[in-house]
Amino acid sequence: MLQKLPSFPGIPGPVVVIVMDGYGVPKNDVGSAIAAAKKPTLDALFARYPHVLLRAHGTAVGMPSDEDMGNSEVGHNAIGAGQVYSQGAALVAGAIASGAIWQGEAWQQIVAGAKAGRGVLHFIGLFSDGNVHSHIDHLKAMVLRARDEGVKAVRIHALLDGRDVPETSALEYVEPFEAFLTELQAGGFDAQIASGGGRMTITMDRYDANWKMVEQGWHTHVLGRGEQFASASQAVRALREQHPGTIDQDLPAFVIARDGQPVGAIEDGDAVVFYNFRGDRAIEITRAFEEGPAFDKFDRVRVPKVTYAGMLQYDGDLKLPKRFLVDPPAIRDTMSEWLSKSGVAQFACSETQKFGHVTYFWNGNRSNKFDGETWQEVPSDVVPFEQRPWMKAAEITDAMIAALRSGQYKFLRCNYANGDMVGHSGHFRAATMSIEAVDLALSRLLPAIDAAGGVALITADHGNADEMFELDKKTKQPAQNPDGSFKAKTAHTLNPVPLILYDNVSGGRLGLKAVEGAGLSNIAATVANLMGFEKHDAWDGSLLEVR
Repeated sequence: MLQKLPSFPGIPGPVVVIVMDGYGVPKNDVGSAIAAAKKPTLDALFARYPHVLLRAHGTAVGMPSDEDMGNSEVGHNAIGAGQVYSQGAALVAGAIASGAIWQGEAWQQIVAGAKAGRGVLHFIGLFSDGNVHSHIDHLKAMVLRARDEGVKAVRIHALLDGRDVPETSALEYVEPFEAFLTELQAGGFDAQIASGGGRMTITMDRYDANWKMVEQGWHTHVLGRGEQFASASQAVRALREQHPGTIDQDLPAFVIARDGQPVGAIEDGDAVVFYNFRGDRAIEITRAFEEGPAFDKFDRVRVPKVTYAGMLQYDGDLKLPKRFLVDPPAIRDTMSEWLSKSGVAQFACSETQKFGHVTYFWNGNRSNKFDGETWQEVPSDVVPFEQRPWMKAAEITDAMIAALRSGQYKFLRCNYANGDMVGHSGHFRAATMSIEAVDLALSRLLPAIDAAGGVALITADHGNADEMFELDKKTKQPAQNPDGSFKAKTAHTLNPVPLILYDNVSGGRLGLKAVEGAGLSNIAATVANLMGFEKHDAWDGSLLEVR
């Protein structure tokens, strides 16, 4: 149980954490959908209430360097844990650099499995250096190691990015990698890209939102069914011509074939590594490989008997996958755990697209609830987000207001996914509408917090909608395409995020202190102090000031 604060008894009502996903604070407003949005509620919050900026990228959220973007996974890990753990990218890079990954039992089983079968090792994953879900350098290292350990053939199933990297950058990764593989074609080693498609079209669904994506990926990677091309670079060029204006993440599936036959269908006796280190978009395809006859999400047609591994274990509670190359961070002493031990009833809500972030990631990569937790999921629409930028903000707000009015909960949390999911689309006007939808939601939610005698901490997990255009490094103005249009930026940003203390109950006693280097991990202790508790010893310091 958390100890009571001797100096402050806590506020009378509930504490609410509101995560405005993808809401960063840029150095200037050029290309910012947030700045362009009409947001009277947020403008008033910044004008009237205490607020500070928090780091939400790089080492502040466990990434290898401060050049690495934050993301929703590591952001919610840091908020929920109250502390910073080295995350997937850093763990994998370290394991490769030290050689520990090759000495691990999982890698040795993958190599042995491939060599005992047809001699084929398949790698499936996001094909870029975005370092949010994967990194192409990790893939290169594994291909080289497989060759050195005597694996005869490698097949790569490349999920095109255009989301964590520039939106039409696929050939910048595909062409050098094809050249890299060609150089390795010696001594009987055969390495080729075998299939692929846009990450938002095939394979990388999450939270059971659209299993059709996974089914399409299965048909492409495993069965070798789909439109055929001679090479991945040819596929990208041809698909762009067939689908003008389509960015990489939305390109259709493709299969590489020779004489009409797919070069890389997955067969009995093969080995398969899903090389994404981030878990949310890896779980469903992993289930398709590992679940037996009870699997009912789609007709797999045939299920090859393979040696399968993930880069990390993507769900520690569900033990998915059973075999993994690098141990994930063991996150302990989370905010939810210790609030539960202290008798605090908790409520978590988001729509499907971010539901796992306010539950699984928030609770330290655990699928199970702690005692006293209630989770409410609002099903997301299965449409392109730019076509419905308001998403489910209204329904999330309805659920939060009902939970507040029930009087059952002392701590509530929610995520508004709009700024991130619509920001990834690259549609500027849709992104401004997404921010306006969140602003409207806040205008409804905040009075309910007042009525309950509570306070809110309003923050974000990382930036996105704050930079919708690629900026010229010299002029700091939007970079232009040959046709004069601005180059859309679909990736997260390196900007800090706000932390606003919405408080109408303390009579002005409460404030926030600006601490150099403060990040998302400081929120847990701040929440505890607002409730009248001392922080857990493992948590980073509170930002609450009591006057």
